[in-house]
Amino acid sequence: MVVADLHVHTRNSDGSLTLETLPAAARAAGVEAVAVTDHDRLHPALDAPVTERDGLTVIHGIELRVDSRAGRVDLLGYGAERTEELTAELDRLQTDRVERARAIVDCLEDRLGVTLDVTFERGVGRPHIARAVADSPADVGYTEAFEDLIGDGRPCYVAREVPGFERGHDLLGDACGVVALAHPLRYDDPDAALDLAATLDGVERYYPYDRSVETAPVEAAIDRHGLVATGGSDAHDDRLGVAGLDRAEYGRVRALLDGG
Repeated sequence: MVVADLHVHTRNSDGSLTLETLPAAARAAGVEAVAVTDHDRLHPALDAPVTERDGLTVIHGIELRVDSRAGRVDLLGYGAERTEELTAELDRLQTDRVERARAIVDCLEDRLGVTLDVTFERGVGRPHIARAVADSPADVGYTEAFEDLIGDGRPCYVAREVPGFERGHDLLGDACGVVALAHPLRYDDPDAALDLAATLDGVERYYPYDRSVETAPVEAAIDRHGLVATGGSDAHDDRLGVAGLDRAEYGRVRALLDGG
């Protein structure tokens, strides 16, 4: 039974939940703890590594994109506190996000002959742009916009300037109680990505992969490197508990966050 969903996005990046709606969504899913892991951004309303909101344990987290020898991967930081260096890097990344979004939208508007309703503010990402395409007069749906127009290597894709793996690891290591590799089986080279986890605290073992995905390599990496298993739904809507940790597994993560 999932009691902790440690991969949830809010409107602070590209999710639909807010801190106010999060407890009700968690109760509906039977989830007792949630990690808010917005993209390249700490939540401005969370002022402690772990807090309680309406009976829900909320872990302040972040999902940070980094460059590595395995390609671009995502790191999950849990129990986040603001440091000067992390704050400066996140400010830079958010400025880059806005500039990138403007470039993508300019390309799409030229290609599709429409005007897109996108708000260029911190946290803006490709999901916001894909939704704007789907809501526009262009005969292009959300999934099609992602897969055919703005996905990696597609005509209107624009890369972001992200930190290297070591730099990202150092920044999160100084600010967070636990640093883990996100969804390792989503990358082009999962084995190379899992090798990166040797220097981390954990790896995302539970994730809503397609049922055909073989998760044994993740379990082997956890055993080989002595990692904690993390897990979550990667929720961008209000459906929590699709994946996550049971009570015993969550207890191991909390022990690290609590300094155990």
